[in-house]
Amino acid sequence: MNKQTVSNRRQTASQKAVFYALKCRLSRDKRPCFATHCISSGYTADEKRHTKRHDGMENKAEANITTWGQQKDVLSWLLRHIKVTLPPEIFKIMLQQYPSQLFAKAVSELAGLPGVGQKTALRLALFLLRQDKDKVSRFVKAIGDMRNEIRYCTVCHNISDTEVCPICSNKRRDASTVCVVENVQDVMAIENTQQYNGLYHVLGGVISPMDGIGPGDIEIDSLIERVAAGGVTEVILALSPDMEGDTTNFYIYRKLSKADVKLSVIARGVSVGEELEYTDEVTLGRSIINRVPFDGKQ
Repeated sequence: MNKQTVSNRRQTASQKAVFYALKCRLSRDKRPCFATHCISSGYTADEKRHTKRHDGMENKAEANITTWGQQKDVLSWLLRHIKVTLPPEIFKIMLQQYPSQLFAKAVSELAGLPGVGQKTALRLALFLLRQDKDKVSRFVKAIGDMRNEIRYCTVCHNISDTEVCPICSNKRRDASTVCVVENVQDVMAIENTQQYNGLYHVLGGVISPMDGIGPGDIEIDSLIERVAAGGVTEVILALSPDMEGDTTNFYIYRKLSKADVKLSVIARGVSVGEELEYTDEVTLGRSIINRVPFDGKQ
């Protein structure tokens, strides 16, 4: 059994331990030792040792669920102390505290948004419930239209309402310069600087073997074809300065090394207004190595 399989089985054991404790607490039934339950279910020796450690987690979980009047705090406690991805059954149990299943479902869906916890989702749901029906209908329609009708530019893969985005169709933009970015947010960030007048190419991600993302999963081939078609004299690599971004930069460099095009990367250094004593060593070192002449215009 490889390490990934063992890791997945371990997380499954963690989920079962937490869910088993919650379910028994709800029904107030006596529960057998969860480690014994897992061992009798055919786990390997390595997994048995892992599941035994979660028997103590059951006691902690059960001890903190004294009354279901405190149900809204249970989920946050579990996530903070046990740090596992909880199965959907946990959320179904949590939602039983609400008087309306429709309201509970709305809270559950809002809690699935990034950066939104259970309490924030509850506040958002209550806020929407207090609004006019027409206002909520417009909100729902806007979200649905965005998801169903938005397109991706056939040239640069940026989001658009038409087949070609407004940036690529703008004749006043410099079509000979292409800035390669990871996602749509990066396009918006660069556009807000009002310092760039070229075109873009959105990769839709970066090469990350740990996450199973390879060159074929992002828009690198279309970039190569775009450069090979002619008209592009410079490609600016504007990816995040981390391991995945540098790996993607190097891969694109290897692919375009034989093309008649200038490759450049955005500058890396000390941020404006930042004090040197709080700057990390890598950034400070790159700033010194890639120093520029001072002409009084900086």
